[in-house]
Amino acid sequence: MEPAIVLSISVATVVVAITGLAIYTSFGPPSKQLNDPFDDHED
Repeated sequence: MEPAIVLSISVATVVVAITGLAIYTSFGPPSKQLNDPFDDHED
Protein backbone atom coordinates (compact mmCIF):
# COMPACT_ATOMS: atom_id res chain seq x y z
CA MET A 1 0.00 0.00 0.00
CA GLU A 2 0.94 3.62 -0.44
CA PRO A 3 2.65 5.07 2.68
CA ALA A 4 0.42 8.17 2.57
CA ILE A 5 -2.71 6.02 2.74
CA VAL A 6 -1.36 4.04 5.71
CA LEU A 7 -0.48 7.27 7.52
CA SER A 8 -3.90 8.79 6.81
CA ILE A 9 -5.71 5.70 8.09
CA SER A 10 -3.50 5.62 11.20
CA VAL A 11 -4.15 9.28 12.01
CA ALA A 12 -7.89 8.87 11.43
CA THR A 13 -7.95 5.79 13.70
CA VAL A 14 -6.19 7.67 16.50
CA VAL A 15 -8.58 10.64 16.20
CA VAL A 16 -11.65 8.37 16.29
CA ALA A 17 -10.25 6.46 19.29
CA ILE A 18 -9.56 9.64 21.27
CA THR A 19 -13.03 11.00 20.41
CA GLY A 20 -14.65 7.73 21.50
CA LEU A 21 -12.73 7.71 24.77
CA ALA A 22 -13.73 11.31 25.47
CA ILE A 23 -17.42 10.58 24.82
CA TYR A 24 -17.27 7.44 26.98
CA THR A 25 -15.60 9.35 29.82
CA SER A 26 -18.07 12.24 29.57
CA PHE A 27 -21.33 10.32 29.30
CA GLY A 28 -20.57 6.71 30.28
CA PRO A 29 -20.21 5.10 33.72
CA PRO A 30 -16.97 7.01 34.58
CA SER A 31 -18.95 10.28 34.44
CA LYS A 32 -20.48 9.46 37.84
CA GLN A 33 -17.08 10.16 39.46
CA LEU A 34 -16.67 13.58 37.80
CA ASN A 35 -17.45 16.67 39.85
CA ASP A 36 -18.62 20.07 38.67
CA PRO A 37 -16.30 22.81 39.93
CA PHE A 38 -19.08 25.40 39.58
CA ASP A 39 -21.29 23.45 41.99
CA ASP A 40 -18.45 23.41 44.55
CA HIS A 41 -18.36 27.23 44.76
CA GLU A 42 -22.01 28.18 45.16
CA ASP A 43 -22.43 31.63 46.68
